[in-house]
Amino acid sequence: MSTVETGRNGESGRSGRSGQGAGAGRQAFRNWSGHVHAHPHSYLSPTSVGELSAIVSRTSADGDRLRVVGAGHSFTPVAAGDDVMVNLDELSGIVAVDEDRRRVRFHAGTRLRDIPGLLAPFGLALANQGDVNPQSLAGAISTSTHGTGLGFTGFAGTITGLSLMGPDGSVRELSAEDESEVFDLARVSLGVLGVLTEVELQCVPAFDLIAEEKVVGFAELLDGLEGRMRSADHFEFYWFPHTDSALTKTNTRVDPGQAGPGHLAEAGVRNRWLNLLDKEVVENGALRLAVELGAKVPAAVPSINRIAQSVVSDRIYRAPGHDVFVTPRRVRFNEMEYALPFAAGSQAIREIRAAIETKGWSISFPLEVRCAAADDVPLSTASGRETMYIAVHRFNKEDFAEYFRVVEQIALAHGGRPHWGKIHSLGADRLRGLYPRFDDFCALRARLDPEAMFGNRFTDSLFGLTAR
Repeated sequence: MSTVETGRNGESGRSGRSGQGAGAGRQAFRNWSGHVHAHPHSYLSPTSVGELSAIVSRTSADGDRLRVVGAGHSFTPVAAGDDVMVNLDELSGIVAVDEDRRRVRFHAGTRLRDIPGLLAPFGLALANQGDVNPQSLAGAISTSTHGTGLGFTGFAGTITGLSLMGPDGSVRELSAEDESEVFDLARVSLGVLGVLTEVELQCVPAFDLIAEEKVVGFAELLDGLEGRMRSADHFEFYWFPHTDSALTKTNTRVDPGQAGPGHLAEAGVRNRWLNLLDKEVVENGALRLAVELGAKVPAAVPSINRIAQSVVSDRIYRAPGHDVFVTPRRVRFNEMEYALPFAAGSQAIREIRAAIETKGWSISFPLEVRCAAADDVPLSTASGRETMYIAVHRFNKEDFAEYFRVVEQIALAHGGRPHWGKIHSLGADRLRGLYPRFDDFCALRARLDPEAMFGNRFTDSLFGLTAR
């Protein structure tokens, strides 16, 4: 039997045979964190849309189910399949560029890490990014992936066109002008409406970021958090439980060659090797030592966190936007993230801290807090409201169940929505109340895929289907 190995940048790969066809024997799959396992009878990597169409139509004829997987970076079983799993890595790259409108059409299997190089010849960039980039473009938009900054939506809000393959292997072209209702709902779809083959995004002129990292007091930060987020192009912070300070990251956008404003005017472009040293050796290396020790000696976690926070120093540097946004994640963890109404975020963070102290947990991984503009995407986590995102993590060698359960209760009490690719416990009954157009989406799914071929037991629970 083939096994799943973990490749560079946290992507999921496999060793052994490619599993071409149902007779190849059960294949093994696990996600990036190692928490999710699946054993589809076929794991396929088509090299053309025609080959993909044949796979989809054959799967439908056989009465099987199909899931598409990219990096395996979702922490839920959203991409896992028992029958057929398809990876679109071979369907990668730019399809077309509309330079006048700055719209770029990509093959859906394109990895986010490859996009800056693809856009560079055109002087373009993605408007915003999250802090990891191994994901496929299709996977990122399908799970409502986002970065930070109240002036920017997540990926789904920048979509201007989609190509969607249905159960019969045919492709329909979607945009605000063509099949607008389907396009509207398909911008975040968890892969249950069909297979995305192409994605068109609204891009922006290439830009630099001046990154200012500063340690501030935790209470002071929360008291002024909304103002900090509103006054910055991009703002986020990390708080290590059991400490009284947090690391804030404020990123200011500037044109290449343009001086930064005020005290940022002298910020220089950082040597890429220094950047690599900090991100790979200092951040990932130190974190690995800390969480490994903490897993073995939980009582030491508060002291470890305080030491780790005390040695963090303020710094300012400048680099192309994508180099600042992205930080490699080499230490494996499981994650829960909730999207809260913006004004509720600070209070929820206080309640999470109180719960950690009351329960006496030893939590080695930091909370990560970000924000995003409201968008009009029906199943986006920021649909209809400015949003503050609160993410909690646990080292993958530690049990996360109780911690995540309590954090989820706090988030739900404030009207939080779970990230579609991160751990949560909600099913259709709870999700319906969080998304005004949830039933519209379910109705579209029933129309486009009446046999629910593009699903699994997990997505069935999300959208109220009886498990097949």
